Amino acid sequence: MIRAGHVIALCALALLTIGVVMVNSASLGVTGVAGPLAPAGTPLQAAPMTLKSVLFTSATFHMFVAMVMMGVVAFFPIRRLVGGAGLQMSDQYDTAKAWTGLAVGVLLCLAVLSLVYMPGIGQAKNGSNRWINIPGLGEGLSAQPSEIAKWGMLLLIAWYCAVRGPQMKSFFKGLAPALVAIGAVAGFIVIEDLGTGLLITTACCVLLLAGGARIWHFLMFVPLGLAGVAAAVIKSPYRLTRITTFLDPYKDPEGTGYHQVQSLIAIANGQGVGRGLGFGLQSKGYLPEDRTDFLFAIICEELGIPGAAAVIFLFVLLIWAGLSVVKHERSPALKLFALGATITIGVQAVINLAVVTVVAPTKGIALPLISAGGTGWILTAMSLGILIAIDRTSDEAEAVERGELPLLKVGSLGEAGSVAA
Repeated sequence: MIRAGHVIALCALALLTIGVVMVNSASLGVTGVAGPLAPAGTPLQAAPMTLKSVLFTSATFHMFVAMVMMGVVAFFPIRRLVGGAGLQMSDQYDTAKAWTGLAVGVLLCLAVLSLVYMPGIGQAKNGSNRWINIPGLGEGLSAQPSEIAKWGMLLLIAWYCAVRGPQMKSFFKGLAPALVAIGAVAGFIVIEDLGTGLLITTACCVLLLAGGARIWHFLMFVPLGLAGVAAAVIKSPYRLTRITTFLDPYKDPEGTGYHQVQSLIAIANGQGVGRGLGFGLQSKGYLPEDRTDFLFAIICEELGIPGAAAVIFLFVLLIWAGLSVVKHERSPALKLFALGATITIGVQAVINLAVVTVVAPTKGIALPLISAGGTGWILTAMSLGILIAIDRTSDEAEAVERGELPLLKVGSLGEAGSVAA
C-alpha cells in the first residue's frame, strides 16, 4: 500500500533530479573563439552535456547528500525523540520552562544568523550578507544561515505550542512570547533578506493559529506588521525600486526591468513545447540568476508547458501528501511541525513561481528542491524526512492508543494540545 510518506520521498527524488538536470543545463556555456581576433568562419558550439558532466558536479553531490540525509532522518525514532524533548502534560502550566526553551532557541538562531557578519566566515554576494564559508572546506563551499533559522524556528514554535497547549489561548502567557521570538529572528533576517523573513513569519504564524492562538489577537498586530514591512521597503531603496519596476518592467527594460523582462522572454521562448534540453538561449548570459531563483524560467524555455506542468504537479502532490500526514497525526508537536514544513515548502514554491512569471516583485526566494543551493536542498530534504518518519510510525502510535501494543516511550501530549484538526 502506497502511503503519504512514500509519495513524499518519490516527489522529493523527482524534484531533486529535475533540479540537477536543469541546473547543469542552465550552466552550459558556449565554446569556441569569439571576437575580432577569431579566425573567419569560426563556429560557436554549445558545450555538450554528458552523463559524466552531470554526475561530477556540485549539484549532483548536493542531491546525493540530501537524499541520504532524508533517508537517515526518515528512520529516526521520531516519537522517542519527541518524548525526550520534555513534552509532558504538566509542562502546559510550566511557564518558566516554556519561556526559557523559547529564549534559548531564539538566541541560537540569532547566533547562527550573526555568522554572516563575522570576518573570515561571512561571505557577501550580490551586495548581500547571506552566506558563510564552511570552516575547513575552503571558500568553494558555503551555507546560508537563514535556511537553518527557517527550519529551526519551525521546530521551536511547534515545540512551544505543544508545551503550552491550552495556554496558547492566553495572549500574555501563550501568544505574546512566541510573537516576540518570531519578530526577533525574522527581523534580523529582514535586514538582508525580506522574502525569507516574511516566509518564516507566515509559516510560524500559521503554526501559532493551529496551536490554539486566537485569531483576533493576531488581527491587533496586522497594522504593526504592515508598518514594519513598509519600513523595511522604504529604508532600502533597492526594495522600493523592485516594487516600482514590477508595476512596469518595460519602462526600463535594459536597466531596472532587465531581470523580469528576460524572465518573460525565457518563458515565451519555450513556445509551448520547449526548445529542448540544453538549447535554451536565456541561460547563455541573458537571464541573471538562471541557476537559482529563476531556474523555473529556464525550465519553461527548454521543456515548455509539459516540463512546467510536471514541476507544478510534483509540488501539488508533495503538499497533498504533507497535509495527509498532518491530518492523520495525533501528537500536537509532530502535527504542528508537519504542518509548518508543508506550508513553508508550498508558500516558498508559490512565491518563486509568482516572481519568475512576474506576478510578484523580484525576491531572493529559491524554488524548493530545484533551484541550486546545497543548504536549501539538504535541510528541506531532512525536514521531509521527518514527515516520512511521522507517517512511518503513525500506525504504531495508533496501536498504542488502542492498547494493542505496550505503551512506548513516546512522550507526546496525545490529544491534549490545542491543535486544529
